[in-house]
Amino acid sequence: MPFFKFGEDDLFVNTIEAYPEYKFYIQSASIYVDDKPTISGSYSDNIIGVPKGFLSLYEYNINRQSNNVIYPFLTKDGHRNTFKKIKRINYQAKELHGNTITSSYNMSASISRFYYSSAVAEKNRTYLKPLKNALRHYSYLSPHYQYSSSFGDKATQNVNLLTIPSIFFGSSIKKGTVRLRYYHTGSLIGELKDLNEDGELIQTGPVGSIGSGSVAGSVLYNEGFVILTGSWSLNHETIAYDASDKSKWIYFGYGANDTNTIPSLTALSSSFLLEYSGSTHIQTMTMLAHAKYGDLNHSNNPTFYSGSESFQISTGSYAYIETPPAIKNITYSQFEDEIPKFKKTVYISKVGIYDKDKNLIGIAKVSTPVRKTEDHDYTFKLKLDI
Repeated sequence: MPFFKFGEDDLFVNTIEAYPEYKFYIQSASIYVDDKPTISGSYSDNIIGVPKGFLSLYEYNINRQSNNVIYPFLTKDGHRNTFKKIKRINYQAKELHGNTITSSYNMSASISRFYYSSAVAEKNRTYLKPLKNALRHYSYLSPHYQYSSSFGDKATQNVNLLTIPSIFFGSSIKKGTVRLRYYHTGSLIGELKDLNEDGELIQTGPVGSIGSGSVAGSVLYNEGFVILTGSWSLNHETIAYDASDKSKWIYFGYGANDTNTIPSLTALSSSFLLEYSGSTHIQTMTMLAHAKYGDLNHSNNPTFYSGSESFQISTGSYAYIETPPAIKNITYSQFEDEIPKFKKTVYISKVGIYDKDKNLIGIAKVSTPVRKTEDHDYTFKLKLDI
């Protein structure tokens, strides 16, 4: 079997940038991701084994009993490898060499909401205070990023914080794609967009509504946070959100993993929609495998020969002769009563990829075998995500 080495011009590594779209619909303390329904399994109310509204990282343990799940494990040895959740002191004192250390699946993620009223001190704004430096860093884009400015002090004002795990956007959230919609009894009462791609969330709808054209918050594209500070009323009905109040942007996403698991009857009339596009980078290797003129025109397939595939051996007093078997003539001819001139012909159906030690690490298959003769050459283009 012949082996060919990839040349310098046969390997290319490219980066593909994609913009997958994401959608989160929140209503009655439930989250629906990309409009996908929750499928009940035989052993849980969600077949993928994670809470409703969450994404399973690897989608392990699909519809499995709790006592028959897949889990990661390792053995304590001289390498001292362990899981992150196990403290070093416990690993050294309680685990003996040879013990099997286990962890658990499933790993999951979802968006979360954190509401800080003006009564909450800055030191207790656990998820907002660490963003102070990031907000200051982006303040050159818009003054609304500033932690404290004429538009308000995020250490004391009412703040609504939405967190988006990176698994839902990749390297960053694409600028200009963020949209928040606020519904009451099915009617749109408010819509925000980052129209200027500078992180400002501007109210764009309904047209002519109270607060239209005003900035209700900002987006941290790289970090995955939406900070809402808009405190104007979107309608005139009082609803029991975090406080009994009119619908405002500081209550957007009420019930999204914010401990409000049993919303009030009035809050059931409100629903929320968060949409955006992520930005992901996929490394792709392109490999060019060449079948050149005069190469790859022999096969070890038994059908390559017209008769017996064994060599015909003849011996004598002064000679030992091996006659190779005749190769089957499959050259096409449009005349049935004429034998066409013989041409060595094979059909290429697979391309094997080997490492430097000639270990097979991959096989590329073509949908239809490619006819190869000695006077033809082909280049097979292979792509692999890495």
